[in-house]
Amino acid sequence: MVAPSLKLQDLIEEIRGAKTQAQEREVIQKECAHIRASFRDGDPLHRHRQLAKLLYVHMLGYPAHFGQMECLKLIASPRFTDKRVGYLGAMLLLDERQDAHLLITNSIKNDLSQGIQPVQGLALCTLSTMGSAEMCQDLATEVEKLLLQPSPYVRKKAILTAVHIIRKVPELSNIFLPSCAQLLHERHHGVLLGTITLITELCERSPAALRHFRKVVPQLVKILRTLVTTGYSTEHSISGVSDPFLQVQILRLLRILGRNHEESSEAMNDLLAQVATNTDTSRNAGNAVLFETVLTIMDIHSAAGLRVLAVNILGRFLLNSDKNIRYVALMSLLRLVQSDHSAVQRHRPTVVDCLKETDASLSRRALELSLALVNSSNVRAMTRELQAFLESCPIDLRADCASGILLAAERFAPTKRWHMDTILHVLITAGTYVRDDAVANLTQLIAGAQELHAYSVRRLYSALAEDISQQPLVQVAAWCIGEYGDLLLEGNCEETEPLQVEEEEVLALLEKVLQSHMSLPATRGYALTALMKLSTRLRGNNKRIRQVVSIYGSCLDVELQQRAVEYNTLFRKYDHMRAAILEKMPLVERGGPQVGEEAKESKEAAKLSEAAPVPTEPQASKLLDLLDLLDGPSEDAQHPLPLDPSPGGALVQLLDLPCAPPAPAPIPTLKVFEREGVQLNLSFIRPPGTPALLLITVTVTNSSGGDVTHFICQAAVPKSFQLQLQAPSGDTVPAWGGLPITQLFRILNPNKAPLRLKLRLTYNHFGQPVQEIFEVNNVPVETWQ
Repeated sequence: MVAPSLKLQDLIEEIRGAKTQAQEREVIQKECAHIRASFRDGDPLHRHRQLAKLLYVHMLGYPAHFGQMECLKLIASPRFTDKRVGYLGAMLLLDERQDAHLLITNSIKNDLSQGIQPVQGLALCTLSTMGSAEMCQDLATEVEKLLLQPSPYVRKKAILTAVHIIRKVPELSNIFLPSCAQLLHERHHGVLLGTITLITELCERSPAALRHFRKVVPQLVKILRTLVTTGYSTEHSISGVSDPFLQVQILRLLRILGRNHEESSEAMNDLLAQVATNTDTSRNAGNAVLFETVLTIMDIHSAAGLRVLAVNILGRFLLNSDKNIRYVALMSLLRLVQSDHSAVQRHRPTVVDCLKETDASLSRRALELSLALVNSSNVRAMTRELQAFLESCPIDLRADCASGILLAAERFAPTKRWHMDTILHVLITAGTYVRDDAVANLTQLIAGAQELHAYSVRRLYSALAEDISQQPLVQVAAWCIGEYGDLLLEGNCEETEPLQVEEEEVLALLEKVLQSHMSLPATRGYALTALMKLSTRLRGNNKRIRQVVSIYGSCLDVELQQRAVEYNTLFRKYDHMRAAILEKMPLVERGGPQVGEEAKESKEAAKLSEAAPVPTEPQASKLLDLLDLLDGPSEDAQHPLPLDPSPGGALVQLLDLPCAPPAPAPIPTLKVFEREGVQLNLSFIRPPGTPALLLITVTVTNSSGGDVTHFICQAAVPKSFQLQLQAPSGDTVPAWGGLPITQLFRILNPNKAPLRLKLRLTYNHFGQPVQEIFEVNNVPVETWQ
């Protein structure tokens, strides 16, 4: 005799009335025991009630796997009440990972062929929810027959089930093509919406289906035009827009059909203009249709006027009070700024106003778009706006804003002085957040503008006197004071206000930097070197400088201690050479990476050709190869330089080193990844002394308009290899071909097996996180043979 158990409603009330989690567990355990007992006794009349209670327990997160077989029994029952609960249980308790789900295939097939609409609907819902690839293959024919059933209820569910079948088994796409063409004549909006969804899925997964359905573009245009021009309908209109769900789905399908196809695009141009001009934008439904229209216009071969209209629609979105609509507009304009730059430029004031948004996501997208809009004609005005934003922006945006301003100034600076003032303003405002190369760029700029040396050193000295907390600013100021300290003391700069500076004030300021707890070790190194250089530029006694330098000879920081010891030695033993050694730094020409590589290669080739007859080349090559192995790989390792005849060369000859074999041929560079301007190349070096060792230099470049940030490259190799990843040179690749990231892989291949690499890349680009995992199987054979 089965013990009495609670009804479903009573069970829900008792569980909700439990005061503690322990009481809830007690109630559920007690009821699950009654349910198990009922299942064991095989009570067919109350089985569906017991399973309904078990499903509620499952929804609360408690185990209910013992009800799986009861689902199968209820599905096989002829009673509709049993089938309803049985199919619901199958959708909740069964999935592809359990073999039991295959046992209901025959029951679903029988129910689909019965002709009872509610039962067919239950079977179709279950198949579309948890149908595996095997079930889809067995039941695809039955579903295809139901696509043309008289009942819209069954047709709609059969269409959605066909979508699931195509996703699981794309090979079955062809059997649904004839039915889709007939279903497009359907007048029932629900069936028509499902049909458009099915055709979209077919076109995305099958090139043959895409070519097939391009013939129905005129019919789709007609359907959409009817929706746009039809009057108000209580059954389908939402906020005054006629069936926006169907309109959006048709626009998505037209975008797929018109992409890279001139004839289809031309057929829908007039319709898109009509939708863009006639859709009501006072409600969210109309904005959804308009946004989908804009995406379609931008993705097909549309007319230039139509593209301008689409950009203007996004510009109106920026004025909308809804933050979500403004966010969508900013994201879309950011994607369009490269292809339709002039049209987007018209909305620059509105975009700049979005920088004042309190919402962090909106201000970030507005910042990215503002940086993308900077060009040579508006660089001054845009930089002023961005600098004003930098002073008040959230902390998490300061790094991106500072980096963007520096890149824009480097690309579009009208004058060197303006460029220098812009960088200096960024360093003063947000020096802690600038990129690592900002110091090198500014020092390079100052060194290359001789007419601005006096102006630069005065501006930097004044900024340093006001604030020594911004470390990049302190480093640049210390370098500049050390190089041009004599100009600071002269006091005859026409471009700045008169500034009288005494030698003791300059030395005291640098000592303050050295003693500050905020100064980094690198900053102290700049300040110590600046003091040393001032010893040759100041007219007074160097006693104070020598005292400061000698103090740091016992510093705990090894780098700083080494500098101080060397400077002390220079004072004591080589004072006659000090002025020559501490002369102003010569200007180092800095070109783009491609120019630098070509110059380097040509220079190496010239040296090799000139030194070909020198007999000491093998020894020099071997020594340089050893040095390269210790210091890290470089391009010179592929083309070792010969040793010129000199006393150093005679010393190498005296060592009588054995002759090294000829240098191996260079291994070609391999491009393994490219996406939206981000490219990853692998270059290979096999040191002659250790043939089992392979050095791979990973170089990441960025030719797009947005910075690549938080870049991480991870690698894996088969177990027979040994892999060591060196630290990368950075995690940010600036836009427009900025300084690339390099990383060294050291791979030991003792068995000389073919090399296979698996790489995982994660980074942020245009504000979106990107993750790519791929294998590299086409590594040149020279890397392992």
